[in-house]
Amino acid sequence: MSLFKDMLKDYESLFKDTVALDYDYIPKLVPYRENEQRHIASCIKPLFQERNGKNVLIHGPPGVGKTVAIKHLFKELEEETEEIIPIYINCWQKNTTFKIFLEMCDAVGYRFTQNKKTDELLIVLKQILNKKAVVFCFDEIDKVEDFDFLYFILEDIYRKTILMITNYKDWVVDLDERIRSRLTLEFLEFKKYNAEQTRGILKDRMKYAFTDGVWEDNAFDLVAEKTAKIEDIRTGLYLMKESGNISENKSSRKITVEHVNEAVKKMDEFSIKKKEDLDDEEQLILKIVKSNSGKRIGDLFRTYQQQGGEGVYKTFQRKIKKLEENKFISVSKVMGGKDGTTTIVSYQDKKLTDF
Repeated sequence: MSLFKDMLKDYESLFKDTVALDYDYIPKLVPYRENEQRHIASCIKPLFQERNGKNVLIHGPPGVGKTVAIKHLFKELEEETEEIIPIYINCWQKNTTFKIFLEMCDAVGYRFTQNKKTDELLIVLKQILNKKAVVFCFDEIDKVEDFDFLYFILEDIYRKTILMITNYKDWVVDLDERIRSRLTLEFLEFKKYNAEQTRGILKDRMKYAFTDGVWEDNAFDLVAEKTAKIEDIRTGLYLMKESGNISENKSSRKITVEHVNEAVKKMDEFSIKKKEDLDDEEQLILKIVKSNSGKRIGDLFRTYQQQGGEGVYKTFQRKIKKLEENKFISVSKVMGGKDGTTTIVSYQDKKLTDF
């Protein structure tokens, strides 16, 4: 028996299409989100009858299919009609009215934006968009710095549906009352996937991404189990892709539990820095959060100042976000009584390997 029989050759691959493991990949079907998509489609439907559609705030935790479902719906809309323009904008990247207008111009194919001011872009967009109906989707709407673009849409675009995606339902409380009353929003919650649904989604992506039969059953079971506990599909997609890469690097024809465990460890190392790697300010903030877990961000900032912190509030917020991204802390928005919506910061030093 040849010792090299079970080794992957240079010209062979375990993958069929790695793009299917990207979170933004739009599958032919979005499993377990049919009801939500039908609801959104019903809010868009009046546009086909030359009437205004309904506006929807879509909310739910990260990694539950909000963005994928909308992009899938937009793809179907483009195939169905040319009389309704779908415009998707991620407000994490485009967080001001000017940037949003530039993105809208790009979406409708208007390229002559150089040296134009916001008001000039507004005039151009009004002329183009009012020839048809429009469905706007503003993903991560809670990241925007001003709301002038919403005034423009509500006042100047004749036939439209506005979809807004956020992880925080209570974000809408901070919205200007004049905008909120004009929007007359419907609320649509995307709930977390259960363990069975998580497994089904990953199984579906595996079918498109990998050659048949390369996953050992117990290896896939481990990925599905870890993903269900974290409650974020993005975790599973990362683990599947990285497990495949590790297996290929070892010239293995099968993806095993050993490869998955290596991927889990790598994910921890990738997403969670060592405390020693943090700068002095970050270490001070982490120490404060650890001692005051569950407190409001404003209270934490005052404690930070009292303990000699030199950064302004905006810098403090950026440091908090960085600590959250590296899984040292968790951040949530809640209703805060007389202070309105506020941000609660909690200490969290848990790795994927802890599950």
